[in-house]
Amino acid sequence: MKIKIFSTGGTIDKIYFDRKSAYEVGDPQIAEVLRGANVSFEYEVTSLLRKDSLEMTDADRRLIRDAVAADDCRWIVITHGTDTMIQTAEALRGIPGKTMVLTGAMQPARFQLTDAIFNIGCAMVAVQLLPQGVYIAMNGQIHVPEKSRKNVPANRFEPI
Repeated sequence: MKIKIFSTGGTIDKIYFDRKSAYEVGDPQIAEVLRGANVSFEYEVTSLLRKDSLEMTDADRRLIRDAVAADDCRWIVITHGTDTMIQTAEALRGIPGKTMVLTGAMQPARFQLTDAIFNIGCAMVAVQLLPQGVYIAMNGQIHVPEKSRKNVPANRFEPI
């Protein structure tokens, strides 16, 4: 089994430069996380974007959809910013023959205390076990995009 990973940016890949929240979206961190976890499955990482998800456009979502649809791999994980993750997941609906799982983080993967590692692990297991479709793996749960929301005050995703 080979898992294709598309990186689009978001907090998971952010690098902060000062305490005033100046940042840039850096290189995809997921490969480093997977190397550290000593996973035994094959994977390939492709960086599509380096954007905060609040800056994503409909054209960006079309780019993501086109890349996923064109890829031969059946199992797809997408790292994404949490603010518009649901919109991108909805844009992926209807792609046949694939299990697609979006994940991200509330704290950058480079931080000592981060949810990124756990969320990535959940996404990797989910993509291997779930039937075809689009899902979100966040906060220890698997969400169906059209039945979930980001609860900003609680800093988590939850069903609606």
